[in-house]
Amino acid sequence: MVQFSLWDIFTFLLGAVRWTVALSLIAFIGGGLAGMGLLMLRFSKLRGVATAVAWYVQIFQGTPLLMQLFLVYFGLALLGMDTSPLVAAAICLTLYASAYLTEIWRGCVNAIPKGQWEASTSLALSYAQQMRYVILPQALRVGVAPTVGFLVQIIKGTALASVIGFVELTKAGQMISNATYQPFLAYTFVGLLYFALCYPLSWWSQRLENRRLA
Repeated sequence: MVQFSLWDIFTFLLGAVRWTVALSLIAFIGGGLAGMGLLMLRFSKLRGVATAVAWYVQIFQGTPLLMQLFLVYFGLALLGMDTSPLVAAAICLTLYASAYLTEIWRGCVNAIPKGQWEASTSLALSYAQQMRYVILPQALRVGVAPTVGFLVQIIKGTALASVIGFVELTKAGQMISNATYQPFLAYTFVGLLYFALCYPLSWWSQRLENRRLA
């Protein structure tokens, strides 16, 4: 059994936090950009497009993230593409985030009174202008809190990337556990670090929601 001090364990895990944060940011930013595009298509009047986006969302919401990771990881290999764990995890979590953010933001847009659509239509605004100048600015205020809250889910979801070999916080904890034979200690540190990442975001999301309702 390899002997590690508590400081050695903590600093090793702390080093892995940066990969958890990096993967979370990639998924959140990429998913947000894709989700905004899908949202625009979801409310467009193009034949069949809204239905296709709805099915896209249902597929990602109706299947386990772990299975999605396996499909992307091994699917890339079948296509002869780069199968590095980071690339596979980033693609999968970006697709996953885009589906959920599209649905979150769809609910925010639906919360805007119908009169706002009618008023903007009476001003002869195009669909893109309606969304840009009238609907999305109002939906943004409604959507900030649940969007920040969803970021917490992305951070926790990165833990599943450990099953395809990506060394983030959970995988680092497993490596420490295997090296020291002290799983309780290793995963206690892992849990505390996840809490340190997620709690401030949860607190901020709750404050934003309370401010909106005030």
